[in-house]
Amino acid sequence: MFKPRQAATDSQQEFWIETRRLPQASASTFCRKLDETLADIGFAEDLREICKPAYADAACGGRPGIDPVVYFKMLMIGFFENLPSERSIASRCADSLSLRAFLGYELHEATPDHSSLSVIRHRLGPEIYQAAFELVLSGLRGHGLLKGRNLGIDSSVIEANASLRELVHRNTEEQYWEYVKRLAAGAGIDPDDTKAVRRFDKNREGRKTSNEEWFNPYDPDAKVGMTKHGACDMIYKPEHITDLDTGAIVAAEVRLGDQGDTEDLAERVLAAGEVLSRVCGDPKQEKVLTSLTADEGYFSVEQACCLQGERVRVIIGDPHESKRRRDKQPGIVRQVLSKAKRAVKSKSGKALLRKRGEHIERSFCHVLDHGKHRRATLRGQRNLTKRQLVAALTYNLSLLMRHLMGCGTSKQWQTGNRAPVSGLFGVLKSALSASVMCLGYQTDQAGRYLTTLADSSHRARNFIRRTGILGFSTGC
Repeated sequence: MFKPRQAATDSQQEFWIETRRLPQASASTFCRKLDETLADIGFAEDLREICKPAYADAACGGRPGIDPVVYFKMLMIGFFENLPSERSIASRCADSLSLRAFLGYELHEATPDHSSLSVIRHRLGPEIYQAAFELVLSGLRGHGLLKGRNLGIDSSVIEANASLRELVHRNTEEQYWEYVKRLAAGAGIDPDDTKAVRRFDKNREGRKTSNEEWFNPYDPDAKVGMTKHGACDMIYKPEHITDLDTGAIVAAEVRLGDQGDTEDLAERVLAAGEVLSRVCGDPKQEKVLTSLTADEGYFSVEQACCLQGERVRVIIGDPHESKRRRDKQPGIVRQVLSKAKRAVKSKSGKALLRKRGEHIERSFCHVLDHGKHRRATLRGQRNLTKRQLVAALTYNLSLLMRHLMGCGTSKQWQTGNRAPVSGLFGVLKSALSASVMCLGYQTDQAGRYLTTLADSSHRARNFIRRTGILGFSTGC
């Protein structure tokens, strides 16, 4: 009836295998559409030109380097496949025939492993990642998906790839866990009882883990802070600046966990304005960066004054708003506070605040939660900023694909094919029901006829999807 399959062994069965007998690698429909979108915006050619200074000349000898387009495509696969680490990305690309075809690798060729991805990440500087990010922004601009007039800014929290138990005191170089065990022994608690020491550390008076006194030697950039769930851990703070008219991310970086939101706010926003001026072809910034919207945590009189001096409308609520506070301030400060209050209370300001909550929270949800970036697998602010830029690049690319093809991810492509077919069968069943009743059939006969149609609809739906009728694709 069937031939049982045995596990593959290391023993060689055949010396020669015909090429036509090997499985053929063909990219999935979503990967083909993604490749077409990248080709449409000229991503590969421009990226190779940007990365040329980071690679040695072929005349110097040695093994040819890995195409940087392949590297960026593998990171895009990590975003779409929800793969958190470079090791898992390399493993997935090596196993999948469709992803091999998307990367341009034949079955007998080895795809890049995780060590190669790490080497390329260190080789390419942040300016190359920023240039690749701007290439996708230019593609969005060409399709009318980037306005750049009204910007919104917000930050979130990610857990660092570091442990609190590995903290070391900056002056004495004493480990945090040894320090806690010493205090527990002084309080009469057995230092070898791990659970008792943890309870003591959690409930002891005067407990304070300052970033000025303690650091993690394996990731010095990670800081002690509160996670999204309220727990104390080593964290970083990713920050997005988003176009509130289209939802595109125009700037992304990972900041230190102990840095305040208002620190250098005007500098970061004006840097995003320079990016928009290059992408949108507006060197004088007459049409870009007309307003900035944020929550109350970003309010600072000094930063608001700097932004308003650059003709940027600041729509940020004052958490300490009071008439008495304004009356005690100098004239220029009272002017800044009054402008900010009028902007927040205005009809357009309220609309932009609603858009800020919609677009920025959506970008964090896609990049951090669904893109598996909530927990860092790399260490160092520099490395995490590179990965965050690639994730934001892919997020913008998914916006472009959703605009061109109606879906932005592989899962959405698969589920999106079912909806039109299901809707078609719903319309057919409704029309048939009305026709049957109009022809004078009995109610029970009509019910049995519709039940038969419903039972066979899944077979017809599979037939339509398999044959490509109505222009629907099979997805992945």
